[in-house]
Amino acid sequence: MVDQARTPRKLRLWEALALSVGMMGPTLAMGLNGAGVAAAVGPAVPLVFLLGLLGVALVGYGFWRLTQHFNHAGSVYALAGATIGPRAGFFGGFALLGTYLAFLTCTLAATSVFMHVLLQALGLHSTGPWITVALAAAVGVSILNSRDTRLTARTLLAMEGVGIVALLVLTAVILGRTATGTAPHDQTFDLSAFAPHGNGFGAIMAATVFAFLSWAGFEACASLGEETDNPRRNIPRALAGSVLLTGILYVVVMFAQTIGFGTDGAGVEAFGSSQSALSTLSEQYIGTWFGLVITFTALTSAFAAALSSSAAAARMVYALARDGFGPKALARTDPRTGAPTTATWVTGAVAAVLCSVMQAFGSAAFDTYYWYATVGVLCVLVAYAVAGVGVIVFTLSGRGRVRRWELVIPVAGICYLAFVFLKQSTGQAPPYTYFPWVAAAWCLAGAAVVLFAPDLTRRIGGRLAEELRASGTPAAETAAAAS
Repeated sequence: MVDQARTPRKLRLWEALALSVGMMGPTLAMGLNGAGVAAAVGPAVPLVFLLGLLGVALVGYGFWRLTQHFNHAGSVYALAGATIGPRAGFFGGFALLGTYLAFLTCTLAATSVFMHVLLQALGLHSTGPWITVALAAAVGVSILNSRDTRLTARTLLAMEGVGIVALLVLTAVILGRTATGTAPHDQTFDLSAFAPHGNGFGAIMAATVFAFLSWAGFEACASLGEETDNPRRNIPRALAGSVLLTGILYVVVMFAQTIGFGTDGAGVEAFGSSQSALSTLSEQYIGTWFGLVITFTALTSAFAAALSSSAAAARMVYALARDGFGPKALARTDPRTGAPTTATWVTGAVAAVLCSVMQAFGSAAFDTYYWYATVGVLCVLVAYAVAGVGVIVFTLSGRGRVRRWELVIPVAGICYLAFVFLKQSTGQAPPYTYFPWVAAAWCLAGAAVVLFAPDLTRRIGGRLAEELRASGTPAAETAAAAS
């Protein structure tokens, strides 16, 4: 007979990495984020993504450094709580919870968008409301995340793996045909795509904001710190691997897309105005059947991103409830799998309600995706900045034996985050002018809890310190959490 109370098996490195890759949704990002860059800077798209990778690396350094010492289901909540203090930890964790809930909502809508596109491509014209697919997806991700976390990780790997393989096939064909002179419209293998093409430094850096969005969610694996084998080694490696592997993929695929359309005026215009760049290139370079494959992989990538967002959101809710913020029921885990099942279903229900409200007010699935994605990105910028301050405080304290010269890295990362936030908050057309206020309201709600519930903050700090000590963190390194 199987022991139903057995200890859940620990995740491996690649399984933790899968959560971050799933959150970013490479296939989804590659299909949507290149056109905006092309419209802004012409054929310099690969250069922008290369610089975007450097910006994300500056931000990712803080997570990489801190997860070498602290591992907790609360991610930023614990990283900032252990370094700056419980107030900052709660504030950063609350901001990140807003990100995960917004990302879960927008990816449910994206799943509906690509399901509709796929049905149309197959000649099956569905007239049902988009909310039907979104609600079904919400139930699906909640069921999967209520089971063994290893199943979630493997599902994510399979879904994103298919999409990445398809991207690589398309990329190889484009590079081969442009290099051999057999491209459909005489496009050429043009390395000048890595040059500024007359764009000033300010224009290039402004365009990196679009690229940065492709990496949003790279830190998701940090929420698996309590479920991963040897987390002080594997979580930092998963973080670095997720940024580096997707970074290489993004730069190469964006180069292929740029030369695939062509670096001349007509090609740039076609790329910048394309609503489905990968599908268009697939049809031109391989055939209509491969366009269907790419559309299917975009659908699976959207569902995988929802699955990853659900897992991360549930663990954040679980971590906060375990430390006293929220009903105790949200801190329950399945004794067989270790998954926070109640928190999983609650976060899924919240996202389903938010989608339903958008449907009730007549919003399209495409608008729902972009609106909630924008709110989520604005919240995650705040959470990333809090983590950056955490690594600065940790370095200055001398607790982690971090060399002082490394301070330049998180400082540069925070400056870049401020730049991205400014670009996302100004010069936008309605309704995007409202979203910074929505994100600010959510973050201020977290700040209000910190200011007006000091007893809760102290209780959270004490429990957080106990949890970090239980995970093997030295007492000297948990001092900030208990302060």
